[in-house]
Amino acid sequence: MAKARVYVTRLLPAAGMDRILAETEAVVWEGEMPPPKEEILRQVASCEGLVCLLTDPIDAEVMDAAPHLKVIAQMAVGYDNIDIPAATERGIPVGNTPGVLTETTADMAWTLLMATARRVGDGQQYVRDGKWQTWGPMTLLGPDLYGATLGIVGMGRIGVAVARRAQGFNMRILYTNLFPVPEADLLGASQVEMDTLLAESDFISLHCALTPETTHLIGAAELRKMKPGALLINTSRGPVVDQDALTEALQAGVIAGAGLDVTDPEPIDPNHPLVHMENVIVLPHIASASIGTRNKMAELTADNLLAGLRGERLPNPVNPEVYERG
Repeated sequence: MAKARVYVTRLLPAAGMDRILAETEAVVWEGEMPPPKEEILRQVASCEGLVCLLTDPIDAEVMDAAPHLKVIAQMAVGYDNIDIPAATERGIPVGNTPGVLTETTADMAWTLLMATARRVGDGQQYVRDGKWQTWGPMTLLGPDLYGATLGIVGMGRIGVAVARRAQGFNMRILYTNLFPVPEADLLGASQVEMDTLLAESDFISLHCALTPETTHLIGAAELRKMKPGALLINTSRGPVVDQDALTEALQAGVIAGAGLDVTDPEPIDPNHPLVHMENVIVLPHIASASIGTRNKMAELTADNLLAGLRGERLPNPVNPEVYERG
């Protein structure tokens, strides 16, 4: 029996890639940069399966160019690059990789929180520039985390994991969410309105999905409501923050600093003011970049792909309603 033809838009970790190569006739884009959309359109024309990343625009045009497409498997939790309604309308299940990167992403949020608060990047540059001459009582001061107030915007799996870590720092934990989260309440977190969270938090960590409602959720007005000494941490999606407003707020001293694993756009222009501010850490979207997590993500991607090719329900469908169609 002939193997199903699949297009993979980037090399994946071996834990998933080896299975895909063994069980399908896979064409893999091996470049470091994402394939051009024209290349995706050309390759999917004869494909039954598509494996993609957040950097790939998978819209109705791509789906219409793939008349044999049975499944789209995305190696990510987020899927704002995929037109989900278009996929559902065409009867194409879309799979993602939830759960496996929760703890790793929470670790990164805390890495940014601690590094920004304690000025780790500044300190390293201070040494590299030869400025370290002696111990000084006023050198590279930053705010304490222990006993401070942490505001979490979006209390899903990752938000809860961040809150769990905050207990070890005896922090007061506030959160906003569309509904109460019993697990967060058990951790001593209090659900509040956004204005309260902004006004009372020493650190704010963003963990909401990117939707039309959350695009620029943190803008100029919200930044002005924050404490002057507050720090903003974003490991969710770049457009959740109005980047221009954040830049202006930091330049004007409206807030004290920021730690960003995501930007808008990605990659950020290396000449952008945020990249060169001493009170900002910008990372290249690496919150899930641990070896174990990326292997698990690749495995789940292969699970979704191969299930879809067999006509089975995906282990992690984004659009389960596709199975309710007649």
